[in-house]
Amino acid sequence: MKFESRLTVKAFADMAGIGRLSPRSSVLLLCDMQEKFRPTIFHFTNVVSNAARLLQACRILAIPPILTEQYPKGLGPTVLELGAKGLKPHTKTRFSMLTDTVEEELKSLGNPKQAILCGIEAQACIACTAYDLLERGMEVHIVADAVSARSQTDRLFALSRLKQSGAFLTTTEGVLLQLVQDAKHPNFKEIQKLLAHPSPDTGLLTFFSSL
Repeated sequence: MKFESRLTVKAFADMAGIGRLSPRSSVLLLCDMQEKFRPTIFHFTNVVSNAARLLQACRILAIPPILTEQYPKGLGPTVLELGAKGLKPHTKTRFSMLTDTVEEELKSLGNPKQAILCGIEAQACIACTAYDLLERGMEVHIVADAVSARSQTDRLFALSRLKQSGAFLTTTEGVLLQLVQDAKHPNFKEIQKLLAHPSPDTGLLTFFSSL
């Protein structure tokens, strides 16, 4: 019996090491997708579209979402097309999403072990959030086609830097399929509807051609 327990712990540790997502241990972090960023963020519309699909999927799979807004008085509210109605945004001025109120919400959720992170900007709020999460021992999955910045250069170098720091880079479709993993999953048909059309292009081919 003791051997089986040790094996179970080791198996979980191995899964965590390779970055296998689990709905039971995940939280979706939606970072600062606000109106004033619309005209300046590279591929803003497509990035928000991908984040909206992630939010829909997480609602289907009962994965809790957390939403932040950076200084909404100056940068405006979260864009409507994200579909975040019903979510109370955590307002902030610091770059990291891990404000006191977000920390409290994570604690109330049982301190999830895995974070699915999307939003803007890659080199600022996404990077600072990822570093904070990694330092507290969480596994960070950055959804590259749901993350952007004003400059494509800043975006791509930020993704590269975050990969070096231990974050997993993934895509919207990759996350959705990892979370169900089987066509027999009770929610697979609902998730499949979200995958009916390929994710819109967000200009990532340049990044991957340099790896």
